[in-house]
Amino acid sequence: MRYALFNGERHEAEPHLVGTCPGCAKAMIAKCGSQRIHHWAHKGARGCDPWWEPETPWHRTWKGHFDESWQEVALHDEGGQKHIADVRTEHGLVLEFQHSHISPVERQSREDSYRNMVWIVDGTRRKRDLPRFIDGRRSLRFSPWTGIYTTPFPYECFPSDWLDSAAPVFFDFAGMDPVDPRAGIEQRLLWGLLPGRADGHAVVVAFAREHIILAARTRPQIVPAREIVATIGSRYRAARVEAYRYAARPAWRRRTLRRHTARL
Repeated sequence: MRYALFNGERHEAEPHLVGTCPGCAKAMIAKCGSQRIHHWAHKGARGCDPWWEPETPWHRTWKGHFDESWQEVALHDEGGQKHIADVRTEHGLVLEFQHSHISPVERQSREDSYRNMVWIVDGTRRKRDLPRFIDGRRSLRFSPWTGIYTTPFPYECFPSDWLDSAAPVFFDFAGMDPVDPRAGIEQRLLWGLLPGRADGHAVVVAFAREHIILAARTRPQIVPAREIVATIGSRYRAARVEAYRYAARPAWRRRTLRRHTARL
């Protein structure tokens, strides 16, 4: 953890300090070695939050974009179990930054517990993730709205363990490296897979990192995911109905497209 209570105040880890966990009030020891990022650890074998994962500089960088009071917020689920959200904004939005592998059961548990949340996933952890997305991006179809796409083949773009998430999942394919202006759009933007399907099609959004940070700071949702998916699904269904009606018309009543030629 980045913060523990020291003399009653949130404090970052420093050598030789002993604090208390803001979640369970148990003793914590400052870990300030040279191999890992400085952090607090529970005194003993286990921490109080079974969902907690070791932090990386990638975690810290993302969390650092938000107010300190929003970081590492202790929340209780319906069963009374205490969990520590990476970030919970004053608007009630939880952001979880995921670097390591997470099981489908744990992912679903977090989504059920936090509800209004988004995932930011480190897309650089597995070497295959970025090449897969670069290849799969060719299946993305434009929508009437800028930055919103659909695909019938989301598994060609994203890891299978995130395809049925109940919360928006944004993939960070740049990681800690500064983004070269000449880099591909895959790394210059964050690509989000929205929950649900629009008439069988996955909905994908693409936003600049700065847009996501600003939206998370100022709104209860980064993107109205369910409304977008529902709207696109309605358009697909309407187009299918229109195509059926057109096919059912007698041939002599079907409108034909006229070819317009330029006049001199």
